[in-house]
Amino acid sequence: MAIEEPKFTRIEKDGAFEIRAYAPKMIAEVNVTGNLKNSSNKGFRSIADFIFGNNTASSGGAEKISMTAPVVMKANPSTLGKTNNEWVMYFVMPNQYTKSTIPQPKNPNVILRTVGEKKVAVLRFSGLVNEEKIALKATELNQWIANKKMNPLSGPELARYNPPWTLPFLRRNEILIEIE
Repeated sequence: MAIEEPKFTRIEKDGAFEIRAYAPKMIAEVNVTGNLKNSSNKGFRSIADFIFGNNTASSGGAEKISMTAPVVMKANPSTLGKTNNEWVMYFVMPNQYTKSTIPQPKNPNVILRTVGEKKVAVLRFSGLVNEEKIALKATELNQWIANKKMNPLSGPELARYNPPWTLPFLRRNEILIEIE
């Protein structure tokens, strides 16, 4: 079964690195605190609960929303390395929805918002992910960005495309950094 992914145009490809222009998208996000593993679990459960029907549709009832990929984690840089890191997890909502047609979450911690067009540098990799690997891959991507004489506009985001039972060497992960 195909899972919808955000629309983008590839501007450049250089091995595992890419530059992409993403179209505007709507996301459902939640703020979570803890290490990457615990925050991933808490964030995923909250947003999955929303898309699986803990919401109010325009009809007054609940509506199931299709799962999309990737699931994205973004750290608050000022808390990295501390016991309770602050993270934002988000899912991109399917393209069929607009701000006026998407069901509203019943959980007040799940926030819907629109993200405008943006250009990002991307580093694709496989395997398991932890805070150290995120830092390593973000450093590699920032070095590539610097070598290309581009300016980063954001901290790194971790995008994971596969369910947790996928064998590590088959997993698709990406670090994304918005650029000018």
